[in-house]
Amino acid sequence: MKMSGDLAQTPRSLLVCDQSNFLDEKNRLSSQVEQLHFNYKVSVLLPECDSTPSHLDAVLNSFSSFYLIRELPIYELLNKHFLETAVYQGSVYGVSYRTRIDEDNCVALMPNGHLCLSLDKDSFELLGVEGKPSRFNHRTNCRFVVSVDLTDSSMAPGGRGHQRLLTGLRSRLQMKCDFLLSHHPGGGASLQALLSRYDWSEHRPEISSHTLTDLSCPALLTSGLQSCDPHSFLEWIGAVDARVSCDNSSSSFLSSLVCPEPKTTVSRALSVSVRGLLLPQDVHRLIQQLRCYLEQPRLESWVSLTVHGFVDSPVSWGGNEHGVLRGGENFYSLLMFHDNTYRLHLATGAHDTCPP
Repeated sequence: MKMSGDLAQTPRSLLVCDQSNFLDEKNRLSSQVEQLHFNYKVSVLLPECDSTPSHLDAVLNSFSSFYLIRELPIYELLNKHFLETAVYQGSVYGVSYRTRIDEDNCVALMPNGHLCLSLDKDSFELLGVEGKPSRFNHRTNCRFVVSVDLTDSSMAPGGRGHQRLLTGLRSRLQMKCDFLLSHHPGGGASLQALLSRYDWSEHRPEISSHTLTDLSCPALLTSGLQSCDPHSFLEWIGAVDARVSCDNSSSSFLSSLVCPEPKTTVSRALSVSVRGLLLPQDVHRLIQQLRCYLEQPRLESWVSLTVHGFVDSPVSWGGNEHGVLRGGENFYSLLMFHDNTYRLHLATGAHDTCPP
């Protein structure tokens, strides 16, 4: 039987591995965490633990709220009051919700004040501003990217650049979409004027947890850490988070995943996840608390944290364009040890540039 081209060819993926120490002044972890702006899920795996420690629970429950604005006209992001009270005063995180990067018009407002529009050809021509063809066009230029720095003097309210984009979004393209929005450090106060004009709702990140028993794990405290294939390790972490068995028993046809060798078994483990529009600042605080957690005497001396970016965000790492054909992955997994060393895996799918 002949396989189709799509099934016969494994899609390309990118994986960067970084090994360092939290105490090393040259470690790049903080900047790497900050560069994945739009996070929708954070998962933590705690071996030999069956309930969330109180200090970790407090951090998870203090993750920033975010807002869902329904049918937001995108030209509102150019509003003078919004720019002055939010964009110029802190870090605004905004991304279109339930739009598909390979089919729909998508928007992202990044914390550095850059506005990114990923548009189909007809919408781009209607907008009438400068842009560039998407990196992920195949044969013809059917998709375009418009990126503007709202903090630049040329985009000051009333200026030529600002007026041109405002007219394009308000009069020609008239683009609307559901929009997720959060602001650090001002929170909702700086967004109230914008929110008051539309149908909106405030949301807290959703926290869930479950306990695992007799979990097979890679022998991370031995030389197995060095010899364990990164792809196999990430498959195992993903399977644990998705509650997919890695036993690969002969009676099961659901999964052929196995725990990487050499392996060991922990009697119990706690898997905790939080979902929403999650800010890098909150992820960073969680990492610091996990470091404190590792300082306590315990049977196991490692924890893992995995952060997933939105599949359909127009950007992935930093301001790099994000694209989806098969998977849309953009995530990182951090493996932390009691001696302050860590191993970081940064991954993207076929349609992204290399992670930082």
